[in-house]
Amino acid sequence: MHRRVFLTSLLGASAAVAGLSGCADGSAAADTRGAATKPLADKVPSGTSLKIASYQGTQQLQFRLAKLPALPFTVSSWVNIGAGPDVINAFRANSLDLANNAGIPPIQAHYQGFDAKIVAINITRKPNYLFATKPGSDIRTVADFKGRKLAFSQGQAQGVVLLRALKQAGLAYDEVKLVPLTSNQFLTALQSGQVDIAPLANSQAPAYLKQYEGKGAHTIPTDVVDLLNLLWAPQSVLNDPAKAAAIAAYVPQWAKGQVWQYEHPDVWNEEFYVKTQNLTLDQARGISKLANKPLFPPSWDEAIKWEQETADLLAEGGFVKKFDVSSLFDHRFESLAAKAVPAEYRR
Repeated sequence: MHRRVFLTSLLGASAAVAGLSGCADGSAAADTRGAATKPLADKVPSGTSLKIASYQGTQQLQFRLAKLPALPFTVSSWVNIGAGPDVINAFRANSLDLANNAGIPPIQAHYQGFDAKIVAINITRKPNYLFATKPGSDIRTVADFKGRKLAFSQGQAQGVVLLRALKQAGLAYDEVKLVPLTSNQFLTALQSGQVDIAPLANSQAPAYLKQYEGKGAHTIPTDVVDLLNLLWAPQSVLNDPAKAAAIAAYVPQWAKGQVWQYEHPDVWNEEFYVKTQNLTLDQARGISKLANKPLFPPSWDEAIKWEQETADLLAEGGFVKKFDVSSLFDHRFESLAAKAVPAEYRR
């Protein structure tokens, strides 16, 4: 598929034009390099509030179960949003101040000319995604993807996992058919046969297989990881000293919450997967066994290297223009998560 047509179909014509023009004149890169450099305030000013993403209510539930101290600011809304493209749109609409995503959405936002920064990093060492086939499929390995229709979301973690898997298997982009979709369309696309393969989160696979394994659907695990689980925020939010201070106060709580969840899988299985996701306890336990140990690096060097490799991979396919990803990181926040957790969770 022609790359310009592909991009337009995925983002919409206006977004594509904005992204192309924003990067063509270098203004997005220039604005990004002009990151806020004022030291973070030690105290969050009274009256400060943030709108924070919490997909399926996971963040509030995590904080409540972990019995973490009250945040020193008001969360004016917990926004039920998770997919990278949706987060970028919410950022643009000023309806969201802080979000939890993988490494690819900040790259996509930059390409669209939207200025945002990464403020916290959790390193992921084990795969969070696997590839699911449509019912009745004979595909057994990534090498079998050749000539097949693959669900591809350019602005989400699932997209980069697919691209890395193709590269690992030695398949060029023009040897497969990339079908532009967002992750919330993947299950429907598989069920209807619109695509042959879609990358699913480990937590999605059990429910899909329960319904379609008897009809010939199956999964194809790989060792491809999406290294980064991160927090990021619009530059306009970070330019507000009060909101920046609130984010700095939130980062340690975010890190502690993930450590608590990892250390209490039985509680999380029951309270989240069983009670809110309608999975069986056995399915929940299966997901938790695949969970990554949260790791918060005191230095972001590895994360920056990974992000650059990801951006370069996208640029090789003509999906974005090549750029220096170091501009995406606000180093004022670099050590906050690591300092908040025990030594075994600092890597």
